Amino acid sequence: MQVCDAQPMETTTGRLVGKAAFITGAAAGIGRETALLFAEQGAKVAVVDRDGDGVTDVVAEIAAAGGHSVGLTADVAVEASVAAAISDAEEAFGHLNVVFNNAGIMLAEDGDAQSTEEAVWDLTMDINLKGVWFGCRHGIPALRRAGGGSVINTASFVALVGSATPQLAYTASKGGVLAMTRELAVLHAREHIRVNALCPGPLRTELLMSYLDTEAKQHRRLVHVPMGRFGEAAEIASAALFLASDESSYVTGTDFAVDGGLTAAYVTPE
Repeated sequence: MQVCDAQPMETTTGRLVGKAAFITGAAAGIGRETALLFAEQGAKVAVVDRDGDGVTDVVAEIAAAGGHSVGLTADVAVEASVAAAISDAEEAFGHLNVVFNNAGIMLAEDGDAQSTEEAVWDLTMDINLKGVWFGCRHGIPALRRAGGGSVINTASFVALVGSATPQLAYTASKGGVLAMTRELAVLHAREHIRVNALCPGPLRTELLMSYLDTEAKQHRRLVHVPMGRFGEAAEIASAALFLASDESSYVTGTDFAVDGGLTAAYVTPE
Protein backbone atom coordinates (compact mmCIF):
# COMPACT_ATOMS: atom_id res chain seq x y z
CA MET A 1 0.00 0.00 0.00
CA GLN A 2 1.43 3.31 -1.11
CA VAL A 3 1.20 6.12 1.42
CA CYS A 4 1.79 9.72 0.38
CA ASP A 5 1.88 12.27 3.17
CA ALA A 6 1.84 16.05 2.97
CA GLN A 7 1.83 18.04 6.21
CA PRO A 8 2.12 21.80 5.73
CA MET A 9 0.76 24.27 8.26
CA GLU A 10 -2.75 23.24 9.31
CA THR A 11 -5.78 25.40 8.54
CA THR A 12 -7.29 27.05 11.61
CA THR A 13 -10.53 28.24 10.04
CA GLY A 14 -13.29 26.47 8.19
CA ARG A 15 -16.36 24.32 8.71
CA LEU A 16 -14.39 21.10 9.30
CA VAL A 17 -11.56 22.31 11.54
CA GLY A 18 -10.49 19.55 13.92
CA LYS A 19 -12.09 16.79 11.85
CA ALA A 20 -10.42 13.98 9.95
CA ALA A 21 -12.12 12.55 6.85
CA PHE A 22 -11.70 9.32 4.88
CA ILE A 23 -12.79 9.60 1.22
CA THR A 24 -12.84 6.74 -1.29
CA GLY A 25 -12.81 7.29 -5.03
CA ALA A 26 -10.89 10.46 -4.24
CA ALA A 27 -8.60 10.55 -7.29
CA ALA A 28 -11.25 11.98 -9.62
CA GLY A 29 -14.77 13.33 -9.94
CA ILE A 30 -16.86 13.81 -6.80
CA GLY A 31 -14.19 12.32 -4.56
CA ARG A 32 -11.46 14.63 -5.78
CA GLU A 33 -13.59 17.75 -5.48
CA THR A 34 -14.69 16.71 -2.00
CA ALA A 35 -11.14 16.01 -0.83
CA LEU A 36 -10.02 19.45 -1.99
CA LEU A 37 -13.03 21.17 -0.42
CA PHE A 38 -12.77 19.33 2.89
CA ALA A 39 -9.08 20.21 3.16
CA GLU A 40 -9.86 23.83 2.31
CA GLN A 41 -12.43 23.81 5.12
CA GLY A 42 -9.87 22.63 7.68
CA ALA A 43 -10.21 18.84 7.66
CA LYS A 44 -7.33 16.40 7.54
CA VAL A 45 -8.15 14.18 4.59
CA ALA A 46 -7.32 10.58 3.73
CA VAL A 47 -7.35 10.53 -0.08
CA VAL A 48 -8.18 6.93 -1.01
CA ASP A 49 -8.33 5.37 -4.47
CA ARG A 50 -6.97 2.41 -6.38
CA ASP A 51 -5.35 4.89 -8.80
CA GLY A 52 -2.07 5.59 -7.01
CA ASP A 53 -0.97 8.30 -9.44
CA GLY A 54 -4.28 10.08 -9.06
CA VAL A 55 -3.99 9.89 -5.27
CA THR A 56 -0.52 11.44 -5.42
CA ASP A 57 -1.82 14.29 -7.59
CA VAL A 58 -4.69 15.13 -5.22
CA VAL A 59 -2.40 15.00 -2.16
CA ALA A 60 -0.04 17.40 -3.95
CA GLU A 61 -2.92 19.78 -4.73
CA ILE A 62 -4.01 19.78 -1.12
CA ALA A 63 -0.46 20.43 0.08
CA ALA A 64 -0.02 23.28 -2.41
CA ALA A 65 -3.15 24.91 -0.99
CA GLY A 66 -1.86 24.60 2.56
CA GLY A 67 -3.95 21.61 3.59
CA HIS A 68 -3.13 18.33 5.31
CA SER A 69 -3.72 14.91 3.76
CA VAL A 70 -2.45 11.37 3.46
CA GLY A 71 -2.81 9.35 0.28
CA LEU A 72 -3.72 5.68 0.40
CA THR A 73 -4.13 3.20 -2.42
CA ALA A 74 -6.91 0.72 -1.77
CA ASP A 75 -9.42 -1.46 -3.60
CA VAL A 76 -12.84 -1.01 -1.99
CA ALA A 77 -13.98 -4.41 -3.29
CA VAL A 78 -11.40 -6.13 -1.06
CA GLU A 79 -12.23 -6.04 2.62
CA ALA A 80 -8.64 -6.35 3.84
CA SER A 81 -7.67 -3.40 1.66
CA VAL A 82 -10.43 -1.20 3.08
CA ALA A 83 -9.67 -2.26 6.65
CA ALA A 84 -5.98 -1.47 6.21
CA ALA A 85 -6.70 1.94 4.66
CA ILE A 86 -9.02 2.96 7.48
CA SER A 87 -6.48 1.76 10.04
CA ASP A 88 -3.71 3.73 8.32
CA ALA A 89 -5.85 6.88 8.18
CA GLU A 90 -6.84 6.59 11.82
CA GLU A 91 -3.23 6.06 12.81
CA ALA A 92 -2.08 9.04 10.74
CA PHE A 93 -4.66 11.45 12.17
CA GLY A 94 -5.33 9.94 15.59
CA HIS A 95 -9.08 9.76 14.89
CA LEU A 96 -11.67 9.72 12.12
CA ASN A 97 -14.81 11.84 12.14
CA VAL A 98 -16.09 11.47 8.57
CA VAL A 99 -16.21 8.43 6.29
CA PHE A 100 -17.28 9.19 2.72
CA ASN A 101 -17.89 5.93 0.84
CA ASN A 102 -17.87 7.42 -2.62
CA ALA A 103 -16.01 5.01 -4.92
CA GLY A 104 -18.13 3.56 -7.69
CA ILE A 105 -18.21 2.35 -11.27
CA MET A 106 -20.65 2.52 -14.18
CA LEU A 107 -19.89 0.05 -16.94
CA ALA A 108 -20.83 0.52 -20.59
CA GLU A 109 -21.80 -3.17 -20.76
CA ASP A 110 -24.45 -2.64 -18.07
CA GLY A 111 -27.84 -2.91 -19.73
CA ASP A 112 -31.21 -4.52 -19.05
CA ALA A 113 -31.98 -7.86 -17.37
CA GLN A 114 -31.26 -9.82 -20.54
CA SER A 115 -28.16 -8.07 -21.85
CA THR A 116 -26.21 -7.54 -18.63
CA GLU A 117 -23.64 -10.29 -18.18
CA GLU A 118 -23.13 -11.87 -14.77
CA ALA A 119 -19.54 -10.63 -14.62
CA VAL A 120 -20.71 -7.03 -15.14
CA TRP A 121 -23.35 -7.47 -12.43
CA ASP A 122 -20.85 -8.97 -9.98
CA LEU A 123 -18.15 -6.35 -10.52
CA THR A 124 -20.67 -3.52 -10.16
CA MET A 125 -22.02 -4.99 -6.92
CA ASP A 126 -18.54 -5.66 -5.57
CA ILE A 127 -17.48 -2.03 -5.91
CA ASN A 128 -20.69 -0.02 -5.63
CA LEU A 129 -22.46 -1.98 -2.89
CA LYS A 130 -20.03 -4.31 -1.17
CA GLY A 131 -17.39 -1.57 -1.18
CA VAL A 132 -19.76 0.74 0.70
CA TRP A 133 -20.55 -2.06 3.15
CA PHE A 134 -16.84 -2.60 3.79
CA GLY A 135 -16.40 1.15 4.34
CA CYS A 136 -19.21 1.13 6.89
CA ARG A 137 -18.11 -2.17 8.45
CA HIS A 138 -14.67 -0.75 9.28
CA GLY A 139 -15.42 2.98 9.30
CA ILE A 140 -18.23 2.96 11.86
CA PRO A 141 -16.04 1.44 14.62
CA ALA A 142 -13.47 4.18 13.91
CA LEU A 143 -16.17 6.85 14.28
CA ARG A 144 -17.35 5.16 17.48
CA ARG A 145 -13.80 5.39 18.86
CA ALA A 146 -13.87 9.11 18.08
CA GLY A 147 -17.12 9.58 19.97
CA GLY A 148 -19.30 9.82 16.87
CA GLY A 149 -19.22 11.24 13.39
CA SER A 150 -20.72 11.23 9.92
CA VAL A 151 -20.93 8.48 7.30
CA ILE A 152 -21.79 9.65 3.79
CA ASN A 153 -22.56 7.04 1.14
CA THR A 154 -22.82 7.92 -2.54
CA ALA A 155 -26.05 6.52 -3.95
CA SER A 156 -27.74 8.08 -7.01
CA PHE A 157 -30.99 9.52 -8.27
CA VAL A 158 -31.53 6.10 -9.88
CA ALA A 159 -32.00 4.72 -6.36
CA LEU A 160 -35.18 6.82 -6.28
CA VAL A 161 -36.46 6.62 -9.86
CA GLY A 162 -35.87 4.26 -12.77
CA SER A 163 -33.15 5.08 -15.25
CA ALA A 164 -34.22 6.06 -18.76
CA THR A 165 -31.00 4.54 -20.07
CA PRO A 166 -30.70 0.83 -19.15
CA GLN A 167 -28.09 0.25 -16.43
CA LEU A 168 -29.68 -2.42 -14.26
CA ALA A 169 -26.66 -3.45 -12.18
CA TYR A 170 -25.76 0.16 -11.40
CA THR A 171 -29.34 1.03 -10.46
CA ALA A 172 -29.71 -2.04 -8.24
CA SER A 173 -26.38 -1.36 -6.54
CA LYS A 174 -27.34 2.23 -5.73
CA GLY A 175 -30.73 1.13 -4.44
CA GLY A 176 -28.88 -1.21 -2.12
CA VAL A 177 -26.66 1.63 -0.92
CA LEU A 178 -29.72 3.71 -0.07
CA ALA A 179 -31.44 0.88 1.81
CA MET A 180 -28.27 0.06 3.74
CA THR A 181 -27.80 3.73 4.61
CA ARG A 182 -31.27 3.98 6.12
CA GLU A 183 -30.83 0.89 8.27
CA LEU A 184 -27.40 1.91 9.53
CA ALA A 185 -28.73 5.38 10.37
CA VAL A 186 -31.36 3.82 12.62
CA LEU A 187 -28.94 1.34 14.19
CA HIS A 188 -26.29 3.92 15.10
CA ALA A 189 -28.29 7.08 15.81
CA ARG A 190 -27.90 6.76 19.61
CA GLU A 191 -24.12 6.49 19.19
CA HIS A 192 -23.87 10.00 17.71
CA ILE A 193 -23.09 8.44 14.33
CA ARG A 194 -25.07 9.89 11.44
CA VAL A 195 -25.43 7.97 8.17
CA ASN A 196 -26.73 9.70 5.05
CA ALA A 197 -26.84 8.97 1.33
CA LEU A 198 -26.02 11.49 -1.35
CA CYS A 199 -28.16 10.98 -4.45
CA PRO A 200 -26.52 12.96 -7.26
CA GLY A 201 -28.35 13.62 -10.47
CA PRO A 202 -26.60 13.35 -13.85
CA LEU A 203 -23.16 14.94 -13.58
CA ARG A 204 -20.62 16.13 -16.08
CA THR A 205 -17.98 13.71 -14.83
CA GLU A 206 -15.70 11.38 -16.75
CA LEU A 207 -17.60 8.42 -15.27
CA LEU A 208 -20.98 9.45 -16.67
CA MET A 209 -19.74 11.01 -19.89
CA SER A 210 -17.95 7.77 -20.78
CA TYR A 211 -21.28 6.00 -20.33
CA LEU A 212 -23.43 8.60 -22.11
CA ASP A 213 -21.06 8.55 -25.06
CA THR A 214 -23.40 9.90 -27.73
CA GLU A 215 -25.36 13.12 -28.04
CA ALA A 216 -28.57 11.10 -28.19
CA LYS A 217 -27.85 9.40 -24.86
CA GLN A 218 -26.98 12.72 -23.24
CA HIS A 219 -30.15 14.33 -24.52
CA ARG A 220 -32.26 11.42 -23.28
CA ARG A 221 -30.85 11.93 -19.78
CA LEU A 222 -31.07 15.74 -19.76
CA VAL A 223 -34.66 15.86 -20.97
CA HIS A 224 -35.67 14.63 -17.51
CA VAL A 225 -33.74 17.33 -15.61
CA PRO A 226 -35.79 20.50 -14.94
CA MET A 227 -32.63 22.63 -14.74
CA GLY A 228 -31.70 21.41 -18.22
CA ARG A 229 -28.03 20.78 -17.53
CA PHE A 230 -25.63 18.26 -16.06
CA GLY A 231 -24.48 18.93 -12.52
CA GLU A 232 -20.86 19.45 -11.57
CA ALA A 233 -18.83 17.34 -9.16
CA ALA A 234 -18.09 20.45 -7.09
CA GLU A 235 -21.82 20.87 -6.45
CA ILE A 236 -21.98 17.41 -4.93
CA ALA A 237 -18.89 18.16 -2.86
CA SER A 238 -20.70 21.14 -1.35
CA ALA A 239 -23.58 18.87 -0.33
CA ALA A 240 -21.09 16.40 1.20
CA LEU A 241 -19.56 19.28 3.15
CA PHE A 242 -22.92 20.01 4.76
CA LEU A 243 -23.39 16.35 5.72
CA ALA A 244 -19.85 16.15 7.11
CA SER A 245 -20.15 19.32 9.15
CA ASP A 246 -21.86 19.94 12.49
CA GLU A 247 -24.45 21.98 10.59
CA SER A 248 -26.20 18.69 9.78
CA SER A 249 -26.17 17.46 13.39
CA TYR A 250 -29.89 16.51 13.29
CA VAL A 251 -29.75 14.92 9.84
CA THR A 252 -29.51 11.14 9.49
CA GLY A 253 -31.02 8.46 7.27
CA THR A 254 -31.68 10.86 4.40
CA ASP A 255 -31.61 10.40 0.65
CA PHE A 256 -30.07 13.80 -0.03
CA ALA A 257 -30.94 14.45 -3.68
CA VAL A 258 -28.71 16.92 -5.52
CA ASP A 259 -30.22 16.42 -8.94
CA GLY A 260 -31.34 19.63 -10.62
CA GLY A 261 -34.95 18.87 -9.71
CA LEU A 262 -35.09 15.51 -11.48
CA THR A 263 -36.73 13.49 -8.71
CA ALA A 264 -39.08 16.35 -7.83
CA ALA A 265 -40.42 16.14 -11.38
CA TYR A 266 -40.93 12.38 -11.39
CA VAL A 267 -41.53 11.21 -7.80
CA THR A 268 -45.03 11.68 -6.42
CA PRO A 269 -45.80 11.62 -2.68
CA GLU A 270 -47.48 8.50 -1.36
